[in-house]
Amino acid sequence: MNNDQTGFARTLSHRHVAMIALGGTIGTGLFLGAGSSIHKAGPAILLVYIITGLFVFAMMRALGELLVSDDSKPVFIDFMTQYLGERAGFVLGWTYWIGWVVIAMTELTAIGTYMHYWFPDWPVWPWELAFLIVLYFVNTIAVKIFGETEFWFAMIKIVAIVAMIITGLILALGHVKTSMGVTQFSTLWSHGLVADHGKGLLSTFQMAFFAFLGVEFVGITAAETKDPLETIPRAVNSIVIRILIFYIGALSAIMIIQPWTNYQAGESPFVQVFSGIGIQSAAAVINFVVLTAAASAINSAFFTTGRMLYSLVGEKSRFKKLNKNAIPKSAINLSTLIVGLAVVVNYLFPTDAFTLISSMASAAFLLIYMALMVTHLRFRKATKGQKSHGFQLPLSPFSNYLTIAFLALIFVILLVTPATTVTTLLAVLWMVLLTTIAFFKFKKN
Repeated sequence: MNNDQTGFARTLSHRHVAMIALGGTIGTGLFLGAGSSIHKAGPAILLVYIITGLFVFAMMRALGELLVSDDSKPVFIDFMTQYLGERAGFVLGWTYWIGWVVIAMTELTAIGTYMHYWFPDWPVWPWELAFLIVLYFVNTIAVKIFGETEFWFAMIKIVAIVAMIITGLILALGHVKTSMGVTQFSTLWSHGLVADHGKGLLSTFQMAFFAFLGVEFVGITAAETKDPLETIPRAVNSIVIRILIFYIGALSAIMIIQPWTNYQAGESPFVQVFSGIGIQSAAAVINFVVLTAAASAINSAFFTTGRMLYSLVGEKSRFKKLNKNAIPKSAINLSTLIVGLAVVVNYLFPTDAFTLISSMASAAFLLIYMALMVTHLRFRKATKGQKSHGFQLPLSPFSNYLTIAFLALIFVILLVTPATTVTTLLAVLWMVLLTTIAFFKFKKN
């Protein structure tokens, strides 16, 4: 089952990869943060998600084209090293690694909060430690176990979203009366199409974009996927359909069941809707869903950071070794130990400290995505005239430049928004620091 070129086991099936790609596009942002974006944009949020989704799709097509051109590379950052140089690969690789480590630490902290909902009298650290240990073993026993776990994590999120969509359709088709009045499709637009004359519309693009953060994770699984030339393109091509069904469908249902003017930041619209139609356990159900979403993020982080560290270190490093199941266990061990510090750090620093660092990592991901589009441009230039494998980014290089411009716009929005200015500047500072280190590390003689 091992790939002769990488040593990794190709045990992830199309079913696993498809759900991994799907899980990467559905996070807690939809279940908990949608209220804020609806409040700021109104029904226009649907257009925001469609536009953002198209650019995310372009980015994923570029990534997919790179992956199927050479499926022996363990992580997509290796393509950046090849086409942008060692320095760029070093900066982007370590940024991506630390970004996922920080996300895992933040999500581990969130797990403690979610478990506290059911067990308010218990300390949170045992829950964090328990999830950390279980997910560590999921990642170090067999790749197939990781894939199966991610499959069911994604399935839980899908069931919650489909339940919302079906609920909206049934109530609207039956003109069912709720505490908010008669449910009908016209509720979607009857209170206006844009909130506050569009003043907050631009800021919702960053919310929509960060809802898709992690979608590139499928690019880490290529070297461990069965039939990658078939599986990766199918997973990438289905992303737009998922965006339309799950994001557009769920948000539309939310604004049909209750007027969009009812939703506020800080309150889950899923809880509000299900509670409004008489489901008293709605808050507990959604708490379970976001708990699995957080566990999924940590699971993905262990997988990603292990492969990233394996790819970044030298050939003689102990982190360059695979265990008998073709898993970089030593690399995962280090990542797990660092993530586990969150259990200790939570006693020493406020949660806001993690939020600050997590936001910085998110801003850095934007720079990585822009670098990905530049890498694709260099790849196209280097392989011009060679036989095509049939899976390409449409309208390239125009679509590359347009996507880079869109990502740059999101970055500027982050920079000028008071709440994210500091974290965005910290991300830039981090990149400058790594660039300086890379300059001396790879200094040409």
